Amino acid sequence: MDPGERRHAREPQGAPVWQRSRPGSIYDYIKVASFSLGPDGHIDQWSERAEQMLGIPARHALGKDPVEAFVPSEFRETGRRKVCEILDGREWTGLVPYRREAGGAAEGLAEIYVMPAENEDGERGAVCLVVDVRALRGIETDLAAAQAVFGQSPMGFTLFGTDLKLLRVNERFATVFGGPAGKYRGGTPHDFLPRPEAERMTVALRRVLETGEPVSEMQLVGRVPGEEDRRRWSVSLYRLHGASGRPIGVAALASDVTGRRRAEREAANARRNLALLNEAGARIGNSLDLETTARTLLDVAVPQFCDLASVDLYQGLLAGDEEQPGMSDGSAELRRVAFASAVSDAPLPGKAPEEDPVAVGAVHRYPFNSPCAAALRTAQAQIIPGRESDEGPELGAVVHSTLAVPMVARDTVVGLVQFSRTKGSEPFGERDTALAVELAARAAVCIDNARLYRREHERALILQRSLLPPGDPEAAGLDIACRYLPGTTATEVGGDWFDVIELPGHRTALVVGDVMGRGLRAAVAMGELRTAVRTLALLDLEPAEVLGALDEIARGLGGSGDREAARSRSGAASGGAAQGRSARTADLSEVYLATCVYAVYDPITRVCTFANAGHLPPVLVEEGEEALLLDVPPGMPLGVGGEPFEEIEVELPDGALLALYTDGLVESRHHPLDEGLQAFRRALSDSGRPLEDVCDHVLSALDTSHGEDDIALLMARVHGLPKDAVGDWSLAPEPRSVARARELARDQLNDWGLQALVDTTELLVSELVTNALRHGHGEIRLRLLLDRTLVCEVWDADLAQPRRRRARDTDEGGRGLQLVGLLSERWGSRRTPRGKTVWFELALPDGDATPVDPAEALLSLF
Repeated sequence: MDPGERRHAREPQGAPVWQRSRPGSIYDYIKVASFSLGPDGHIDQWSERAEQMLGIPARHALGKDPVEAFVPSEFRETGRRKVCEILDGREWTGLVPYRREAGGAAEGLAEIYVMPAENEDGERGAVCLVVDVRALRGIETDLAAAQAVFGQSPMGFTLFGTDLKLLRVNERFATVFGGPAGKYRGGTPHDFLPRPEAERMTVALRRVLETGEPVSEMQLVGRVPGEEDRRRWSVSLYRLHGASGRPIGVAALASDVTGRRRAEREAANARRNLALLNEAGARIGNSLDLETTARTLLDVAVPQFCDLASVDLYQGLLAGDEEQPGMSDGSAELRRVAFASAVSDAPLPGKAPEEDPVAVGAVHRYPFNSPCAAALRTAQAQIIPGRESDEGPELGAVVHSTLAVPMVARDTVVGLVQFSRTKGSEPFGERDTALAVELAARAAVCIDNARLYRREHERALILQRSLLPPGDPEAAGLDIACRYLPGTTATEVGGDWFDVIELPGHRTALVVGDVMGRGLRAAVAMGELRTAVRTLALLDLEPAEVLGALDEIARGLGGSGDREAARSRSGAASGGAAQGRSARTADLSEVYLATCVYAVYDPITRVCTFANAGHLPPVLVEEGEEALLLDVPPGMPLGVGGEPFEEIEVELPDGALLALYTDGLVESRHHPLDEGLQAFRRALSDSGRPLEDVCDHVLSALDTSHGEDDIALLMARVHGLPKDAVGDWSLAPEPRSVARARELARDQLNDWGLQALVDTTELLVSELVTNALRHGHGEIRLRLLLDRTLVCEVWDADLAQPRRRRARDTDEGGRGLQLVGLLSERWGSRRTPRGKTVWFELALPDGDATPVDPAEALLSLF
């Protein structure tokens, strides 16, 4: 629009003025032509518009009879009669067919309005206005179509003039906003829209009118009379032009998209919910740690679903209690394990403003009448709307909606998760509640799985730790270091074991074994075999005898399963149940197949005796030498049977390093066994460092993270007992040797500074030497050993083992061994190659404990 047009468009409607009309009026559409008839009935004037419309130049029309020139022959008689009537002064309007060239057929139909006229001489003539009927019919059709579209459109249709005032609205618009359509003529957007929205639309209308660029789907929000909910409309604006292209206004087409917008929002919420559930399914439950699972739930929910969230779990369940008082009514103690916020790092506030927020890790309770306690009690989600009162906000100044959702797993409430939204976010609805319940349920199952895993894991660890020696086992003449790495990290239990067993005479048994298989069943089998080893070791049997007896035990433990399997295979009932039992019993018998190496070290002789049951050979590292695999006869694994075990004796110099291990340390699918053994020997070559450091170096140098098998490593550095810690004497088999034995023991204890043990030792030595003289034969040997305890040994050549009995009150003897058991820490006997040894052990005085008075102990026997 040029400035002149804009000025004319904005001029107020006042007094009529003379001005030039712009093209585009109704006459441009109708295309009216004119000509006139003279007194003689011939054409005396022919307009240019007539020439354009009828296609007849003026030179061919002037002076001619119009009937002869333009009317087809069959209509000429009627035409002449009508011309005569017109010249007589009568007006006439009618339809006249015409042809565009002389002699041609009728090509058009014209509507002619004939008005009688007089010339200056008073002669009659006529002025004729001609309109093409086709143009009239087109205008009528266009008007009818426009009226139909405008009036019958299901969408709101409005026309704004160039002054941005309403010219017309359709019935749909009037129905929505109330009143007749004419009510809105001359109105503005401010009459039916809120002020901010009306200003937006006014700006858009002005821009469309000035630039001609349409606006599509502009979103407007408002209210209609009689309704409280807001409606949303999508409005499209485009400029209207006249026939000449002059802007005459702006048309606005509006459709109610409230329902569509609601559906889009619900679809978006559904997509968001599905995405949340998909993310929750992918992320929650990947860890068996309770706190990690709770934090993952909040990472999924914040900020995609809510602004703040927290997870509380029952303290009793975390502690391993199956049921805690108060869990059924929601009043039991809970511990906050996770918190997340998209608006603040501060924890969720309490119910009242004076309550302190609950920090992560804090233990708390919910009041019985609180919504959170109700959620825990009923296992139903509770929507807690934020409300502000004179006492302060219930859930904080910024929180206006909270969902308290119980975490239910396997019909048990394990905790509570709270989702909160702050002001500016939509409050929680039914769909949100359903999604929150689903999220909490998924997390609850994973948390309960983690809880059950933690419980079983702790039980498995208790079992494993109960089956292994303490972390720092002690032995006379040996420094011990050990490591255990389970192949199954999920349970941390396995079938490998090691043990350090103190034997009489300050000797030490070193054991490393490997039960076939992994996991809890292998650990149980290992525990049974370890217990059997300890029992056999305390009988003070030779290493080969220990392994032989252990093999019998292993075959006995698995043999019942073999017989059961055999019966299942050979019996008449060969169905699925029998096959299942056969498989289970076969697996059970396989569990009790194991390898084991058993070594006994004597710190006095520095001799170590080895026996092997299918295990890898020990490794010995002497100072300044390379690591060496000891040539110990391998033997058959335990539980196989059929072959006796052999043993060898190896003298271990002081400072030497002895390593016992299982195959998980040196064998892997990534390299053969020989390479693993070679790498193990290289890792032991630098054995001068502290023993614990040597263990760590070995584990770091070898591939111990493959997870294919359990790993047990037992290392011992030899230093033996010094000569001045041993007293060894031979006594003749005669009565005076008893007094000699007491004298030797007294002198030796005085040399060691153990005067507090002299009386007790003299008494017990005399009892053992007397028994050797009375019940044994051959030379008697007395030996005192000093290390962490004092050990006294009496050797004789008789094979009969001593037996303690209860003497009657009238008996004069028979109380010697009772006295030994009463005054000593431990006592016992063992066979030797040439007889037996009876020994007792006394604890060294530590300054706090008072030794037993021998006189009182002797009187207590009577």
